[in-house]
Amino acid sequence: MLQIQTFVFNFASENTYILYNENRKAWLIDPGNMTDQETKIIQEFITEHMLQIEKILLTHAHIDHVLGLQWAVDTYKVPVTMHRDDKEVLDMFQISGMRFGMTLNHITADIEYINEGDEMSLDGEKFKIYHVPGHSPGSIVFHNKSQQFMISGDVLFEGSIGRTDLYKGNYEQLIEGIRNKLFILDDQTRVFSGHGNPTTIGFEKQHNPFLK
Repeated sequence: MLQIQTFVFNFASENTYILYNENRKAWLIDPGNMTDQETKIIQEFITEHMLQIEKILLTHAHIDHVLGLQWAVDTYKVPVTMHRDDKEVLDMFQISGMRFGMTLNHITADIEYINEGDEMSLDGEKFKIYHVPGHSPGSIVFHNKSQQFMISGDVLFEGSIGRTDLYKGNYEQLIEGIRNKLFILDDQTRVFSGHGNPTTIGFEKQHNPFLK
């Protein structure tokens, strides 16, 4: 049975996730830890639960979701899994930092690219990959059918959707992707977003003003 641990990090109140099971196999998703204190919090959780980080996953590569990426790569020595279309966004990390008054180093990591329809497995628990661009060109959603949940990044929020006024954003593309790929899933499917509280597909169908 998978467990989901949420950490709220950095100036954007970004949700960093750790998925793990009883065998202590784990994925680290969207490491947004920015300060030494935030890094200490997540590192202590991983150590105390004796977790083995097998992969680092990115729903997308906007700065608030990757502020802890270099630390994660250097610490756990595992590849970064992401969609190829967001590599350009990741390469803009230093420039993005300057916009927030931060001096950042270029991120160096081994990257494994995944695509729409690919399947990944965490110790036997399967995840299907959906490519849902519009917030960023390479935004992806990780969906676990057996336990009925997804990690949606900034694609879908409780009562909202991801911003589309950023680099290569596209409102129509995002709405179409949510409707055609996510809203066809079971209403009970829980949605763990990149910011804010969890929600469900059924709730968003009923109440999300962008998708009515």
